[in-house]
Amino acid sequence: MAKAAAKQPKKSGGWLGAVERIGNKVPHPVLMFLYLIIGVILLSAVLSWMGVSVTEEIAVPIREDGSELDYYADTTEPLESLPEEPWDVHFEIQERTIPIRSLLTVDGIRFIFTSFVPNFAGFSVVAVVFIAMMGAGVAEESGLMTALIHKLVEVSPRWALSFIIIFVGVLSSVATDAGYLILIPLGAAAFLSVKRHPLAGVAAAYGGVSAIFAINILITPLDAMLTEITNEAIALAGGEPITIVSNFYFQVVLSILLSIVAAVITDRIVEPRLGAYKPAPGSDIGGPEKLDKEAQSRGMRWAGIGALAVILLVTLLTIFPGAPLRHPETGGIIGATPFMDSLLFIITLIFLMAGIGYGYGAKTFSGSNDVIKAITKTFASLAGLVFMLLMIAQFIAYFNYSNMPNVIAVTLAGWLEQANISAVPLLVGFIIVIMLLDIIIPGSMPKWAIFAPIFVPLFMRLGTAPQTVLAAYRIGDSPMNVITPLMVYLPFIITVMQRYQKDTGIGTVIALMLPYTLIIAVAWIILFILWYVIGIPLGPGYPVGV
Repeated sequence: MAKAAAKQPKKSGGWLGAVERIGNKVPHPVLMFLYLIIGVILLSAVLSWMGVSVTEEIAVPIREDGSELDYYADTTEPLESLPEEPWDVHFEIQERTIPIRSLLTVDGIRFIFTSFVPNFAGFSVVAVVFIAMMGAGVAEESGLMTALIHKLVEVSPRWALSFIIIFVGVLSSVATDAGYLILIPLGAAAFLSVKRHPLAGVAAAYGGVSAIFAINILITPLDAMLTEITNEAIALAGGEPITIVSNFYFQVVLSILLSIVAAVITDRIVEPRLGAYKPAPGSDIGGPEKLDKEAQSRGMRWAGIGALAVILLVTLLTIFPGAPLRHPETGGIIGATPFMDSLLFIITLIFLMAGIGYGYGAKTFSGSNDVIKAITKTFASLAGLVFMLLMIAQFIAYFNYSNMPNVIAVTLAGWLEQANISAVPLLVGFIIVIMLLDIIIPGSMPKWAIFAPIFVPLFMRLGTAPQTVLAAYRIGDSPMNVITPLMVYLPFIITVMQRYQKDTGIGTVIALMLPYTLIIAVAWIILFILWYVIGIPLGPGYPVGV
């Protein structure tokens, strides 16, 4: 990491400049979440005293033995995993009244105090960050990242760099959150290496990873989990379940088209606003490093050997029938399988072994102590981020405990049902509702676990196919991710940006990413409407209509 950070002149003109100035006056993120926690506690008490509640019909999962499965008990992740044997589960329609729960009652106060440590311990983002950064840190400290960036720049035309980084960001969702931790720093460094503004590289990577998050040209673990939750909701209306490929055609086409849109935003709007990048005097951030070509070539060969060794091991653990990384019952590799669950760890191992190989090959590492030092240095740089995640974990837990997300979702669903409008405007309204709610509930899985039992049966009663509702949800779930202050990786992104521009704050990020949110959202909705009107199937055997 750099010892000195560049201080960039602020671009104060225009409405984005105003957004940045206002946003950067927001308190430190730790304080912001502390205030939000206090607000949730007080608001829960007031709404509970007022008797605020909603009533809905839900499908309660019942095992063959008669025991209920509570998918909503966890206060941090309403649906973290599915039953190992979903065929042993059927659903019973029940009416459920959801009241606002006060955090200032005896039970609420007890929850605040007793859950503080479990909330953080169960906040999976913390583990994801440390595991992903272990491999990435070794790769960076060894010089492998720099070498890879040079290779990327060599093979990529300057005009295509934005698209490549964005599209790789879209693809990175196959490894869940690894794109945030690996690609965003790489995007900044790649742009800087060709004398482009590094914050534009951050914006491009962040846009690909997060603003277009819910789609991919590959089948991802997210697809499997969204599909299963959708099927639970379909049971409410007595419909037929859908499969993991129900949105496949839609995802492939939109992944490419939206990557092109995001690249245009980067090149035509975001980077021109930032202007030329000039590192501060004394900064060691100034452009591409001069590499010893022979050492680089040797290091890359060793890095390739290290990466191939991991790939070979994973292949041996996957390819044969009954292999450890195949599903123990179905033998599948793609979907909810050990292989897909291991992707982040596998990627970390690839980066770790490649980084070690490069370090020894290029002689940037002289022994195992250098590897340990690289990991330790990386972990030490995450201290501020971990403190932030501690506060975020508490906010999410207390917010979910209060039942406010559920009450908001049911209320909005009722408004949509009473609107009595045709399918297309109703779907657009649904998308906008999800976008607005995404500001306060950014996670795809927790949000869909709450909303699917409400909206899927609602739309099915109105004549809209569940795969169409799921496609609409993907639209609403993505563009707002990059501007919500509640995005769990926002502190990490700010940390990366502060390497190049010391006074970066929340406002800087929001102003940088707002064009992506607005333009991608509009483009995505228009393309969805055209897809619906033309009647193109969303996936193999899945029409866009009823």
